[in-house]
Order: sequence, then structure tokens, then C-alpha cells
Amino acid sequence: MLFPLFDRNSDLVAWMAPNSHIFDTDLNWVAYISNGHAWSSDNGNWLGAVNGLLCLNQSGQPVAWNPKENVVGTSRPSRPSRASRASRPSRPSRPSRPSRPSRPSTPSGGWSGQSFFAWLGQ
Repeated sequence: MLFPLFDRNSDLVAWMAPNSHIFDTDLNWVAYISNGHAWSSDNGNWLGAVNGLLCLNQSGQPVAWNPKENVVGTSRPSRPSRASRASRPSRPSRPSRPSRPSRPSTPSGGWSGQSFFAWLGQ
């Protein structure tokens, strides 16, 4: 099952298969999740921690979120050992476009200064 991910402005930016993969809005595979961290599908670089349906940057600030999660930052996570590259998943079926959620309160520590797309490009 895919869950929508939104940026700080509540714009749909991606879809997440929890504990597995992240797809852009066109359902292109853009990241994989391993041991609670996101990794770029392009180059295997570490993007940051993933807490449930909340994606954080390398400093622990929220980059993308889902309304099922509390939008909170964390302390800077330790850089994990490089994860084994995940196999390219099959393209999922297109989910229905979700309703736009209300903008969440600014998390303590603030939002990431990076856009979701800059986060992916690290």
C-alpha cells in the first residue's frame, strides 16, 4: 500500500511504501528505505532518517510527512553504514489523488531548509 507524502506547504511530493520504497508523484522510484533510513535510488547516498511516514534530512529536520505521523524533528542522526542497494521495484498502481491536508504546525527545530527534491538530489 502506498501512502502520500507532503512537503511543508502540504503539497503532494511523493508516495511511500512503508519500510520499503519512495516514489515520486509520477511513480518513478526515487529512494529506498533500509533500517530506518532513506537512500537515493540514483546513487545510493544516504538521505536521512525515516520515522514511520516522516522523512527527515541528515540534520533531523522534517522534509516530507504524512498526516498519520506527528511532524517532529529529532537530534542529528548518526550517519549509518551504507545500505545494500535495493532492487528496483515494479511500478505500483497509481493511487487516487489524496485530499490536501491542513498545514501542520512548525516542528521544534523547524522544517528542513531543503525541498523534497533537493533532499533526493544529495
